[in-house]
Amino acid sequence: MTRTIVSLKLRGEAHPLGIRTWFMGVLNATPDSFYDGGLFLDPERAVARGLELAAQGADIIDIGGESSRPGSDPVPAEEEIRRVVPIIDGLRRQTSAFLSVDTTKSVVARAALDAGADIVNDISALRFDRDIPALAAERGAAVVLMHMLGVPKTMQEAPAYEDTLAEVKGFLVERLAAAFQSGLSRDRVIIDPGIGFGKKLKDNLILLNHLSELADLGCSILVGPSRKTFIGKILDLPPEERLEGTLAASVLSVVRGAHILRVHDVQAVRRAVRVAEAILGEDRAGGNLEKPNRYVC
Repeated sequence: MTRTIVSLKLRGEAHPLGIRTWFMGVLNATPDSFYDGGLFLDPERAVARGLELAAQGADIIDIGGESSRPGSDPVPAEEEIRRVVPIIDGLRRQTSAFLSVDTTKSVVARAALDAGADIVNDISALRFDRDIPALAAERGAAVVLMHMLGVPKTMQEAPAYEDTLAEVKGFLVERLAAAFQSGLSRDRVIIDPGIGFGKKLKDNLILLNHLSELADLGCSILVGPSRKTFIGKILDLPPEERLEGTLAASVLSVVRGAHILRVHDVQAVRRAVRVAEAILGEDRAGGNLEKPNRYVC
């Protein structure tokens, strides 16, 4: 294991990450997301799904109202708010899991924080709306800074790098500086290399295999490999048949240094990671491995 111990401050409390893997469950209130688009447009159904993710072991539930799949178009802020705020409000009343809003707009982030969100997951890394970091700092929220080449509409048309790892890391260093300048502390920032966001297959594989190179930035590292196109290219399978590939990518991400995994299938991924952590001797918070098990073979 190459994972370092870092601190993440949420709701005024410092949480050590790296003792065990944290899980961020994906909850898309969108009609056009690549895997679960249209399934959770109804707020009641979305809240029920969020509670299910929490029961499966999600530490964070990430609620999004705008698809960021390749080729997607932006959604007006008013529509995004209409989609996500009732879900955040409903979940905040019924679960202690941390809540994240997946948005690039400060007006959406403000409405989500008002409803009870703890994290702003910004795929633009604070580039599209420069009011987000000051808002997050004022509210005591954490932010996710993700690397993306271009914008969702065009990011996969012709992505090109001379040195994928160096360029992604350099981008994150620059965006961290911008976050700190706006008043955010290191323990309120999560970094994400942006798997699938303006990357070819080889770029994604390089980043996943060298996640440990991001450890010296001193922040929590989040990885979102769940059912993505790079898995489909390796296995020649559609999104609904990429669970096994997601399990493999998730376990290797943890081995390479990820603190948080953003996934659709929290229960399956959590179980796979739990076993990997036990084998690697990293089961420091998962319980007594010697306790009796009624499923012993």
